[in-house]
Amino acid sequence: MRLGVLDVGSNTVHLLVVDAHRGAHPTPMHSDKAELRLAEAITKDGALTRDGERRLVDAVAHARQVAVEQSCDDVLSFATSAVRDATNSKDVLERVKSESGVDLQVLSGPDEARLTFLAVRRWYGWSAGRLLALDIGGGSFEIGLGRDENPDLAFSVPLGAGRLTREWFTSEPPSKREVEELRDYVDAAFKEFVPQLLEGGTPDHIAATSKTFRSLARLTGAAPSSDGPRVHRALTISGLRQVIKFISRMASEDIATLEGVSPTRAHQLLAGAIVAETAMRQLACESLEICPWALREGVILRRLDWLEGM
Repeated sequence: MRLGVLDVGSNTVHLLVVDAHRGAHPTPMHSDKAELRLAEAITKDGALTRDGERRLVDAVAHARQVAVEQSCDDVLSFATSAVRDATNSKDVLERVKSESGVDLQVLSGPDEARLTFLAVRRWYGWSAGRLLALDIGGGSFEIGLGRDENPDLAFSVPLGAGRLTREWFTSEPPSKREVEELRDYVDAAFKEFVPQLLEGGTPDHIAATSKTFRSLARLTGAAPSSDGPRVHRALTISGLRQVIKFISRMASEDIATLEGVSPTRAHQLLAGAIVAETAMRQLACESLEICPWALREGVILRRLDWLEGM
């Protein structure tokens, strides 16, 4: 069957169209993406702005039309932290449904972590053992840990790259003081939950998903996306620290010229790198693998499992 997955995130509205059936590798057939940066269209009281709402409605309506043109049998539509955390989330969802005809479902943070973990588990298989999956988004950071397809631990914390950039940096590049203050904040936040992750010892396999991790890995020498998803990619903490030293002195327009960095996300790469380095340091992780599958694939896999059980 042909499935469309419409992912409304903090940075993008992304429609992924795949041909898939239970037991088979979902084959990407089409991708359509709009860079909205919804996390930056938030008022001081936490509401999505009217302009943000309008752009979201337009992007979702466009994605729905593309799904029709691509002959999708079904479209799975969901929203993550930007819409989830907005104080006017209910009104936004009602407007999207009324004006675009799409009924967006808001994923909770733990559900986002569980579905991402499922995708990572299916990619690496049972040989990965006790698996830890990390995902830095624009608004939140998701963690999943376990031996099975359903993780023993799955949670989300407000340490997204876009959110931290907006809340902690006031200049470009940020001052050394701002960088150090953000480091201290992220470090303290991680100390609240890392002990849970290490209770059973170091995980057998640590993997990361998301554009932030992929960009950081590319800057440390990992293969470009054009080489395909099955090429092994890794991020080392030593390479990451070199990248942080480099980009912390650069304005976003200069970071955007680096290979593997999206111009619309360049401004938040430093904050994302600080989160990644903190995670690796506190987990005593010298190197982690970059998984090409993430939340969208997890949603597809769960849907296929559900269809099989009918």
